[in-house]
Amino acid sequence: MAHIRKLASIFTRSLAKPMSYTTLFTTKYHHVMAGAIINVNLNNRRFCSSEVKLQPDTVSMTFLDRDGDKKTVSAKQGDSLLDVAKNNDIDLEGACEGTLSCSTCHLIFDPDEHAMLDLPPADDEELDMLDLAYGLTPTSRLGCQIEVTEKFEGITLKVPEATRDARDL
Repeated sequence: MAHIRKLASIFTRSLAKPMSYTTLFTTKYHHVMAGAIINVNLNNRRFCSSEVKLQPDTVSMTFLDRDGDKKTVSAKQGDSLLDVAKNNDIDLEGACEGTLSCSTCHLIFDPDEHAMLDLPPADDEELDMLDLAYGLTPTSRLGCQIEVTEKFEGITLKVPEATRDARDL
């Protein structure tokens, strides 16, 4: 709360300077600063704050796990599919933690959805790891290499029935 008071103090001092727009807000001025709403009373410099949960842009997607169970999750745009799976307790190993040295984050896209997503092609390193993946399909990708975008809304990703860690071969 002390940091909010300091921000409000700085903010009210800046408003106390002669500015043409301050005349429009002679009683109260609302401002969003550092994730909190700060209500400033210009007459006697009182304020209050309330936390604002700024939701990042998210999409909804479904994982089909090894047992055939579906789990729909909320995924933050910009996260890798491996991060989305880990954050939502999906059984996707990711043994190398996204360093592209294993194939345990192998995911399978539905062919129609894969075409619709227009993903960048896998580079040579990803293709080398995918060659060692269990249950490889033409729409297989490594989850650590795919970033979630708005196009991922509503897609279904299949987790293969087994994994093969390329580091063990």
